[in-house]
Amino acid sequence: MPTFLPLLCKSLTSSPLKTLILLLTTTSVFYLLFLHYPPPIFFLHAPSLSTRRAAVNTTIHHLLFSIASSSRSFSHRKPYLRLWYTPNSTRAFIFLDGPPPPSTPTDPSIPPLLVSGDTSRFPYTFRGGLRSAIRVARIVKEAVDRNESDVRWFVFGDDDTVFFVDNLVRTLSKYDHDRWFYVGSNSESYEQNAKYSFDMAFGGGGFVISHSLARVLARVLDSCLVRYAHLYGSDARVFSCLAELGVGLTHEPGFHQVDIRGNLFGMLSAHPLSPLLSLHHLDNVEPLFPNMNRSQALEHLFKAVKVDPARILQRSVCYDRSNSITVSVAWGYAVQVFEGNQLLPDLLSLQKTFMPWKRSVNINSSHYMFNIREYPKDPCKRPAVFFLENVLSGKNGIRSNYMRHIVGNCLKTNATKNLEQIIVFSQKLEPDIEEMKAPRRQCCYIVPTFNESMVINTGHCRVDELISTHL
Repeated sequence: MPTFLPLLCKSLTSSPLKTLILLLTTTSVFYLLFLHYPPPIFFLHAPSLSTRRAAVNTTIHHLLFSIASSSRSFSHRKPYLRLWYTPNSTRAFIFLDGPPPPSTPTDPSIPPLLVSGDTSRFPYTFRGGLRSAIRVARIVKEAVDRNESDVRWFVFGDDDTVFFVDNLVRTLSKYDHDRWFYVGSNSESYEQNAKYSFDMAFGGGGFVISHSLARVLARVLDSCLVRYAHLYGSDARVFSCLAELGVGLTHEPGFHQVDIRGNLFGMLSAHPLSPLLSLHHLDNVEPLFPNMNRSQALEHLFKAVKVDPARILQRSVCYDRSNSITVSVAWGYAVQVFEGNQLLPDLLSLQKTFMPWKRSVNINSSHYMFNIREYPKDPCKRPAVFFLENVLSGKNGIRSNYMRHIVGNCLKTNATKNLEQIIVFSQKLEPDIEEMKAPRRQCCYIVPTFNESMVINTGHCRVDELISTHL
């Protein structure tokens, strides 16, 4: 102890006046600390940072879409872009490999056009690959370096990636944009994942990077492009650099790379509980609805998307015990009527209506990232299918109509032989963040009497309600 402290204490205690002064000073200090000024914030039980942030909801304004395109693909991919882009609402840019022809008119129905920077200084050594993978990967940096205001999430995709923007906004609201998030999904094809990575977000399906992570990634991306010259694609380069930053993929199954070909009916009619976020490779599949071309079919789907985006493709399953039928509703797309009691877990697997992505792969030996079941080759052994006809929204709810699609000359003798139309009544699905974190399938209920038309009501299941025949 310093020698002057005992002397100080002795002098203070030896003088009543000095003792009084010391007491008054101490009292004043305590008054200023605990009465005059507010107590420390931990005494007030202040809301957490995440709680305060949740009060300011994520909106479409907080998302910035960056779309990779080229002078070769741009013109015929415009219909895809127009489906999801809304002028004066959606913030997006299209990155081209060169300036469009001087005669190209300004088109306000698509995002503004930008020309990607020169990437000739970066090495590319993947034999048979395309150097454009470097340019597309570097769009991440170029998008961030634009320093657009109030961006919480950077969204990346291709010019043939169809986004479902409202669902994307709602999904990203689950996450804290100030933390490091890399959100997306892998391929439907086991072989594609094995070849590239099971932990990578495939770029065609689209992926999202939080603004806090994107700004760090932009600063280091160029060095990664040099180290990963041997990789094939742009998404592999972005993934590798994020891995070096120590960030893993946050998997959202609503992103669809669509690494399959042919008829997507089996995939779309068995969508997971997660909201539909994107569809890719639509040039390589059949139109989503019969008797339409690709553009018409997508526009038809978006009629339902615009009415109730959160409900699109969401499945409800219900039973008519008296007629021994099972009904599966993929809202906004198709309704299937199965004969007999089909157990729900069996219906969750995808009917194999599609073919492998690689044409050289044997159809029977290919593997997928989901459970599949065979789709009967004989149309008469398939469930009766009813495709979306129209959607009507009113003050009392939403009515969607589905018309029977006839394939082959099948003479049915069951209760549905005369059934031509199914009408589904629902309320707009608007789940909050907590419901998004722990989704539950909704229930449906068949109005008992039907002949040519069946009426179904959908809604929240009761707490202990089972989706079964209750046998």
